Amino acid sequence: MSTILDEVNSIEQVTAVPFCNGQEPQWFAAYTCANHEKRVAGQLADRAIPCYLPLYETVRRWKDRKKRIERPLFPGYVFVQMCLRDRLRILQLPSVVRLVGFGQGPVVVPEEDIATIRLCLEKKWRMEPYPFLKTGQRVRVSHGALEGAEGIVVRKKGMFRLVLSVGLIMRSVAVEIDSSDVEPIQPTGLLGKARIYRGARCG
Repeated sequence: MSTILDEVNSIEQVTAVPFCNGQEPQWFAAYTCANHEKRVAGQLADRAIPCYLPLYETVRRWKDRKKRIERPLFPGYVFVQMCLRDRLRILQLPSVVRLVGFGQGPVVVPEEDIATIRLCLEKKWRMEPYPFLKTGQRVRVSHGALEGAEGIVVRKKGMFRLVLSVGLIMRSVAVEIDSSDVEPIQPTGLLGKARIYRGARCG
């Protein structure tokens, strides 16, 4: 199950995109205080700022019971759509720590990456966080709704999973896929670590 605070979603590997010129709204990654992702999404929604917080469903177990809960697919991050000139509106929120970027400023998250996550969640495909992968057999999806998406294929419990990485925030997610729907591709270079643009500090 997913919660969409606006109308977008993302996934796949984020590649470097020209920095936002500040004129047109684009997607950025806001780094939040620990466990404050939903709070930040609510604050953004209250201010009519488009945002996206993808969630996945998991089971939490206690000694005497268990409960299905929704958790952020990318812990510590909320995607926000804004013009670069308006970044102070986001940085001034109490639970927003930083906007992720390189030396010249915050870096854009490609809209197609947001759309891919949305598609996976709307199709209710099983998706969950996965350790960030730097190496492995890179593949491209050649058939189906995710055609064109690229990632690293892994095998777990007899099932193939496509690991899609958001290189900007160094986070990955995995979605189950049929091995016949992918084809190998040549490995590509890795993005460097992004610098951070600070907002409020967590208390």
